[in-house]
Amino acid sequence: MKTISVPFKTRAERCEISAGDGLFDDLGRQAQRVLDPATQKIAIISNPKVFGLFGKEVAGALRRSGFMVNEWLMGDGERYKSLGTLANALEFLARFNLGRSDAVLSLGGGVVGDLAGLAAALHLRGVQLAHAPTTFLAQIDASIGGKTAVNTRVGKNIIGAIHQPVAVWIDTATLQTLPRRELTSGWCEAIKQGAAGSGVLFRETYQFLKASQASKPTAVPSLSILLAHCRFKAEIVSRDQREDPNRVDHKSRRILNFGHTTAHALESVTGYRRFRHGEAVGHGMMVAGEISARLGLLPASELELLRSAVRLCGRLPRAAEVDGAKIIDALTHDKKRRHGEPQWVLLERIGRARIVAGREVSRRLLRASLKAGLQALN
Repeated sequence: MKTISVPFKTRAERCEISAGDGLFDDLGRQAQRVLDPATQKIAIISNPKVFGLFGKEVAGALRRSGFMVNEWLMGDGERYKSLGTLANALEFLARFNLGRSDAVLSLGGGVVGDLAGLAAALHLRGVQLAHAPTTFLAQIDASIGGKTAVNTRVGKNIIGAIHQPVAVWIDTATLQTLPRRELTSGWCEAIKQGAAGSGVLFRETYQFLKASQASKPTAVPSLSILLAHCRFKAEIVSRDQREDPNRVDHKSRRILNFGHTTAHALESVTGYRRFRHGEAVGHGMMVAGEISARLGLLPASELELLRSAVRLCGRLPRAAEVDGAKIIDALTHDKKRRHGEPQWVLLERIGRARIVAGREVSRRLLRASLKAGLQALN
């Protein structure tokens, strides 16, 4: 087992990321070590598919260590990350009589983690939260940093809170159970992290994908790759925990939104049914790359390298036929807009992002970039 500590500024906020094969079998001991000594109850929030695979093992490990455990299962998919589902989760926590010293454990991907995290933030004004992420994307991104949210008809992740987990427990055996699209989704987020913030991480990820492609079209990540991405995300979060909206430097947490402005709009206008989140980010990176190149920020060779990297992640659902006018309209509801304008995370080069105000991207340039970017991977 390997462990990474997220170095927050205050001792009151702490997070430990642990990863290893078979970690779920040792979860009771991990919980005893990390959670408040007064913790008696652990409420597991998951979905039927994931709980069917890992729930018995996780709940059993916790019970063997003396914890009272109860589980609640939500629907599977982004469309269930809603206020209605959140209300049902909060009722479950109240019925379980979860106390201030007790804990919520999310078992699943990013959707489960976001919903469970927000429920933990709201129940009794905040209880302990731990994540047991079971998808590659959730392991390297969604479970780290404390962002929690639900979607509304207006847009994605509109209602949420920053609520840091005390622990992230990654059992790498879960990666062997993932379908191709979940692996592709995770690799898109991995490419995003390197492209936005670390040329070294980008090249390491790119070379791993390139070397793996000959034997398997969509590779399972190695432990070293997974930990490198967890470490990168932890370092970004520790420097800018609450994503300061006034920061525009290349080390701001906001750089992790590279590809997400278009991605969230794509997910919204297709009813959260067509794209997995990372797949939408893959298309979103192509659009942001096109904008970067057309503004003269990103050399053509770097844009082609980005395209090549996203192609190595795996085949994405087509996006070219999604109505561009609807995408542009959805952008006006992006939660990261300032002064009524979306904020774009663009690239100066692979590994260095720049935050650009929406007014610098004309409607004409945006339309052209959307058309080219959403066709780039066809």
